[in-house]
Amino acid sequence: MKKICLLLASFLFSVMLVHAQDQTFKKYREEVAGKLKTNDKDTTNRLWKKGGTFSLTVNQGSLTNWAAGGDKFSLSIASAFTGFYNYKEGRRRWDNTLDLAFGYVNTTSLGSRKSDDRIDFTSKYGYEIAKSLYVSGLVNLRTQFANGYLYTDTSKTFVSRFFSPAYVIASPGLDYIPNNELSIFVSPITARWVIVMDDSLSRVGSYGVDSGKHVQTEYGAYLTATWNKKITSNIVYKTRLDLFSNYKHNPKNIDLFWTNIITMKINKYLSANVSLDMIYDDDIKVFENKETGVLGPRLQVKQVIGVGLTAVF
Repeated sequence: MKKICLLLASFLFSVMLVHAQDQTFKKYREEVAGKLKTNDKDTTNRLWKKGGTFSLTVNQGSLTNWAAGGDKFSLSIASAFTGFYNYKEGRRRWDNTLDLAFGYVNTTSLGSRKSDDRIDFTSKYGYEIAKSLYVSGLVNLRTQFANGYLYTDTSKTFVSRFFSPAYVIASPGLDYIPNNELSIFVSPITARWVIVMDDSLSRVGSYGVDSGKHVQTEYGAYLTATWNKKITSNIVYKTRLDLFSNYKHNPKNIDLFWTNIITMKINKYLSANVSLDMIYDDDIKVFENKETGVLGPRLQVKQVIGVGLTAVF
């Protein structure tokens, strides 16, 4: 009986020792392998990396017999999603990102209208030819979900909808990626299609598309730079800058799309977000010059601040 107990004890000790050694060598192999990292918490060595962040902010207010005045009722909802699905093996990498946003506001005096609306998808495939330098191909689509209107004190004018406009870019170029935070993609030969599928908008030549047509093809130079910086353990800054010069029409008037967002984490589920978007397109004429009556392009600016629920996948 004592021999059997001794054998069982020896066997259990051997199993525990082998398991401990296996875990030690497994950890060592992972460290030597140099795993891919999409963020600080991602320490797996899988070829595909995927994840995302979803935020939802809701504000509601009401006034009853309020002497200082104001809207009797107000409700605003803002939501945003950013996701990625990336692949890397050897010298090859394939990065895919999807940015979605939609906001809605309702007040007693102004009624219902959207406050934010964005669909932005980018897919980029590259092959490393030198340290941190890739020969890459990029495809980008940018459009919106819902109808958009230009409001005055007494009326509203229909100006946009899904795929009216939409911007599609196909671009071969060089991509400089020195680390997981920064990417700079440059191309001297880029095709861009401006799409206006709505018949009423295409008839008046909206967004630079010739009157009566639905698609405008442009060729030019393109640069896109993205930077994701963790400033502190609770603050993250993300920015993306797109520049496009149309060779066929006023190449010196460079189109700009610049989006910025700062996320400040409060706790596991709550965060504060500050976003600032700027767009300049020489072909988008949405502001009226009262002296001449001529419509002309302007810098478009959108700013959103919110505190609400945040979920990280």
